[in-house]
Amino acid sequence: MRDGDGRTYVAASVALPSLQLSALQVAVAMAVSSGAPGLEAAVVLGDEPSDPAGEAAVHDIAATAPIYHARPDGTLG
Repeated sequence: MRDGDGRTYVAASVALPSLQLSALQVAVAMAVSSGAPGLEAAVVLGDEPSDPAGEAAVHDIAATAPIYHARPDGTLG
């Protein structure tokens, strides 16, 4: 994900017995905790299923920010 200042956030999903977060949710949390003024766009890599909660978190910060989904081979999905 890229924020309004040009900083980039990279994250992985968290799967603990007491905490489940998608990579997109972690990236949003990192951006917010870093004081990001907004988000330009997000990219989700891999074959993970749809992430409505992560996408909602992105749009909480930037309602019109595009979210791109890319497969492991680099093609957009």
